[in-house]
Parts: sequence; structure tokens; C-alpha cells
Amino acid sequence: MNLDIGSPFLYTVFAIAVLIMIAVDMLALKQTGDHKVSTKEALIWTLIWITVALLFNGWLYWYLAHGDFPGLTAAEQQTQATEAAVDFLTGYVLEKSLSIDNIFVFLLIFSFFKIPAKFQRRVLVYGIFAAIALRVLMVLVGSALISQFEWILYVFGAFLVYTGFTMFKKHDEEENLNDKWLIRTVKNKFRFTDRLDAEHFFTIENGLRYGTPLLLALIVITISDIIFAVDSVPAIFAITKDPFIVMTSNVFAILGLRAMYFLLADMADRFHFLQYGLATILIFIGGKMLLLALDIHIPTWISLSVVLLILVGSVVISLKRKPKAS
Repeated sequence: MNLDIGSPFLYTVFAIAVLIMIAVDMLALKQTGDHKVSTKEALIWTLIWITVALLFNGWLYWYLAHGDFPGLTAAEQQTQATEAAVDFLTGYVLEKSLSIDNIFVFLLIFSFFKIPAKFQRRVLVYGIFAAIALRVLMVLVGSALISQFEWILYVFGAFLVYTGFTMFKKHDEEENLNDKWLIRTVKNKFRFTDRLDAEHFFTIENGLRYGTPLLLALIVITISDIIFAVDSVPAIFAITKDPFIVMTSNVFAILGLRAMYFLLADMADRFHFLQYGLATILIFIGGKMLLLALDIHIPTWISLSVVLLILVGSVVISLKRKPKAS
């Protein structure tokens, strides 16, 4: 398949689709107001986001298979369409899987800042919009680097393997946000109050404007996503180097992150083996990248099968084996 199937038309369709979904999300927030999202509501929205991603992938396949592409035979178009669809699906599943780690961190952040459940949705809506912009930028930079220096794929691979083994080691370490330099730095540079002011990110005290815990949580969540993107974006480049596929699969996965958070938030403690599963996925994807140096290419459908098998396996083991008592 070509390195980049993206055309101005495809990027325009993608941008319009994303803007429509963002508008729907904002309208839903405005219509329903701040409230605690129920598991049923989160499940419905999770299914909606997944359906939208699959519909986009289906449309992409149809367009590449039946569109007008001079110089390509019908068989070549069919092959290109199939490869693009499988790459998108694999990248989407991979990003969804790695996003589970974000959810655990979101839980920790909201708990630390004592953000009520009814206000968490507002923080995540704006945080995810910021994450989308940052992910797009990282994909563009990553694509430019890989097109100029293909050896950087091996650096990405080694980093993912290292990160995977690190996740195994730190699984049982207790996080303490009081010790995080990021929070200390932000608090020292700007004025913040410990008092919540309903759903507002800013409040006035003694005639001065202060950031509320909601704003601080938003900042920390946004920067946390950048840190996680250092793992997930290179991981998708192990599936395909096509920037259009990398960008679209990444963004569609992130768009559904808020709904998935509320779906899994109350069940996070039950999935105690997921961390090991995610670590294994990173090691596998990193190893796939490193094998390219030996001219060994693992087919995308095998990568998709392995990721799904590890993810489902870690969930099943979590449900069957209770966590060790602290």
C-alpha cells in the first residue's frame, strides 16, 4: 500500500466527521448539564463511538475499493482498500487498549483533587479535545521523522519494550500525586484555590481570579495524555506508517475515551491484571518494530489477533482471580 493514502478529500471528510462528533458531544453536555454519568449511559455512548469508528472504516474501505484512482487496477484498489481497513481497525483496537491505562490515571487524578462525579464529565470533554489536537501534532511529527529517518522505528520499538517491562515492575507501586513535580510546578506558577465553584474552572476570591481544582485536574489530565501518547503513537506506527491511518484511528479511539472512562471507572479494581496485559501488548508491538531490522514482517491481522487475545485474556484472568489483599 502507498505510504500515505490521505488526499485533501479524505482529510476533509475526516475533519468534518470529527467536528460533527465534537459538536454532538458539546451539545449533549449543554443539554444534559453536569450530572453523574450512569453505567447505562456510558455503555450507550461507548457503543455509539465504536459504531461511528467502524462506519468510517467501512466508508474508507468502500471509497478506496470503488473510487477513481488512475494507474491502479481493480485488484490493486481492492488490495489497498483491504489493507487500509485492517490497518485502521488494528490501530483503533490498539489505541483503545492502551487508553485503559489513561482511565486508571484519570481515576487517581479525580480522587486526588476530590472532583465530584457530576463534574468529571466536563473536565474530560475539554481534556479530550486538547488531547486530540496534541495527538494530531505528534502524528505529523512522527510521520515526518520516519519518512526522513526510518531507523527511528527501531528506537520506538526499543522504547516500547522498555516501557512494557517498566510497567510490570511498577504495577504494585502506590501513586502519590503530592510528590509529582508537575502539580507542584503548576501550583507555584499560577494562583489556585482548593475550593470548588460548581462547574467553573475559575473563581474570584478577594477580587482576584483563581483557578479551581477543576482547572488543575484538566491541566494534569491533558499533560498525562501527552505522556501516554509517547507510548501509543509510536505503537501504531508499528502497524502502519501511513499518517492518515495513524491519525484517524488514533483520534477516533480518543473520541470515545470519555464514555469508556465512565463505563470502566466503577470496575477498575476488578481488572487488576489489565496492567500486565497492556505491558505485554507494548512489549509485543515493540518487538514487532525491532524485527523489521531483520526484515521480519508480522502481518497486521496477526498483530490484531495477538492484541485482542492479550486484552481479553487479561480481563478473563482478572475476573477469575481476586487481587491479593493489601
